[in-house]
Amino acid sequence: MTALTRWNPFKEMEELQKRLASVFDLAPFRRSSLTASEESLTLPEWAPAVDILEDDKEYLIKVELPEVQKDDVKVTVEDGTLTISGERKSEKVEKGRRFHRVERSYGRFERSFIIPSDAEEGKVEAEFKDGVLRVHLAKSEKARPKQIEVKVN
Repeated sequence: MTALTRWNPFKEMEELQKRLASVFDLAPFRRSSLTASEESLTLPEWAPAVDILEDDKEYLIKVELPEVQKDDVKVTVEDGTLTISGERKSEKVEKGRRFHRVERSYGRFERSFIIPSDAEEGKVEAEFKDGVLRVHLAKSEKARPKQIEVKVN
């Protein structure tokens, strides 16, 4: 005799999501810490959003790091790779307060970027303001466009 089990479409979606994440090399997924009777979500481990801009003088990497302290962020350059790592610490539960939903991700993060060949690995500057880390990567003088004066005879 075969026992009947209840079909859970969300469980199948979670499995599919894990498989797709592994195929596309995305961040691993974590299960929220809710009990079976509460709403449950599957969220990716935290990877801060990044914008990369370019102009004639530099590359600019902007990283959203809300509620992250400057001392909890590290920027390193090694072997042609720029790495930004750090941690967003979770809020502590205080007496008389309880969370009803936690959707924001916390914990350690790391983002790495290959430094373009026209950038100077030794000229990297970082600033942190209003929850946004800005990493400036200067272009080499050779890579910068030069204006040529046109002479008239």
